[in-house]
Amino acid sequence: MKSLETLLNPNPLSVYLNKPSRDFTKSDIIRYIENNGIQMVNFRYVGGDGRLKTLNFIINSKNHLDGFLSSGERVDGSSLFAYIETGSSDLYVVPRFRTAYLNPFAEIPTLDILCSYINKDGMPLTSSPEYVLRKAQKTLMEKTNFSFEAMGELEYYIIHEDNGLFPAHDQKGYHESMPFAKWERLRVEAMQAIASTGGLIKYGHSEVGNFHIENMVYEQNEIEFLPTNVEDAADQLVIAKWILRMIAYKYGVTISFAPKITIGKAGSGLHIHTRLMQDGNNLMVDNGKLSDVAKRVIAGYLQCAPSLTAFGNTIPTSYFRLVPHQEAPTNICWGDRNRSVLVRVPLGWTGNKNMLKSVNPLEQEELKDYSEKQTVEFRCPDGSADIYLLLAGLCVAARHGLEMENAIEFANKAYVGVNIFKEEYKELCGNLDHLPVSCFESADCLKKQADIYMKYDVFTQDLINGMYKELKSHNDHGLMEKISGNYVELIALVNKHLHC
Repeated sequence: MKSLETLLNPNPLSVYLNKPSRDFTKSDIIRYIENNGIQMVNFRYVGGDGRLKTLNFIINSKNHLDGFLSSGERVDGSSLFAYIETGSSDLYVVPRFRTAYLNPFAEIPTLDILCSYINKDGMPLTSSPEYVLRKAQKTLMEKTNFSFEAMGELEYYIIHEDNGLFPAHDQKGYHESMPFAKWERLRVEAMQAIASTGGLIKYGHSEVGNFHIENMVYEQNEIEFLPTNVEDAADQLVIAKWILRMIAYKYGVTISFAPKITIGKAGSGLHIHTRLMQDGNNLMVDNGKLSDVAKRVIAGYLQCAPSLTAFGNTIPTSYFRLVPHQEAPTNICWGDRNRSVLVRVPLGWTGNKNMLKSVNPLEQEELKDYSEKQTVEFRCPDGSADIYLLLAGLCVAARHGLEMENAIEFANKAYVGVNIFKEEYKELCGNLDHLPVSCFESADCLKKQADIYMKYDVFTQDLINGMYKELKSHNDHGLMEKISGNYVELIALVNKHLHC
């Protein structure tokens, strides 16, 4: 008898094992492999460039399978992370069984498992982004008894040749349908594959961005996820990016998560929705209104915002997206339903409403409060983000806000309501702090606020130093002004960072 939790689960491992992925064990993995003809196992792990790496194992016996599932395997850490020295670079990668999924692209039956980095002493690598996120979540729980949940809005462009059929209007692609949106089938195929690997998808749709450059069409799409444990949220975003690229490769088109492809057209963000939970209750609302806990979290996000860009906006073209009047933030402020603020409180389902009956008269009168759906959205990150470090940074910033003595007052001073551009907020906006305008400036902000991240030993000094050095290496101070109007240099820069 299948449990209710696995009955509609698109993950074939959960269906076969009749349990959610969080409960997978080594014996479960071996049983699935033995009974489903699996011939290969891939260890997958994220390098310093944010991409999934792969180590292939062809299974030759049960002992062989049990061996590498139990002990992991050695890898060269200095080739994966710039801040690890060659002389002490040996690391282990050890599988996390709850992340196992059936590879949707392998030509022979293959199981993939995400791994954690372990050092020579058998302990987690303290500077590994995945472990930093785990530490951030654990510390938040220890200090507040709150858990952190997150979900991402993954925006991307599909770049393809123009066939001239059913052209979409420039910058009018929002929720467009086929045939005007050409790549709905790619998005749907990706959603199905992501769900089969354990990704919790909310929905997918075409986005605003749609434009032509010469004979090429750039079509923007988005896949949005559901809130979940912050560590799972990071894993599913990393896998989703890999899946989208794999399907694009199959179709012979390019997918780019780059923040900006050309000036004057919609950029792509990686908006992160967050909420704090306790005993299954959403702490972001209190009696149908935004809670003081939520305001404290927002205060933490705002105060840490300059340095959070070091994890969420890591390439020069990130700052070509963060310009005024482009539905991307520049001022460090927050508001309701406002897409030009840094932290947005989205339209929620607060209060008792019966929208269902208003459009379905045959339904029963049933007032429900859906305020548990409420999140707050951090809007400046983009596809260049190191997903694990970004979510770890937000987790730290949330805890920092909860520890701030003047958090509510701090938040209230940076509130700009529904429309930041209204005359009544003109004076306030003139006094607001601004986000960095380059990787070079972001690095300096990280250095100034490093103690916030290293508190309780969440982030490490060598990791902060590595991020600082990498951001500075772009040498992009004043770059936007230098190449303004120079189309050739702009295209060269975009192409350099097209794959983040």
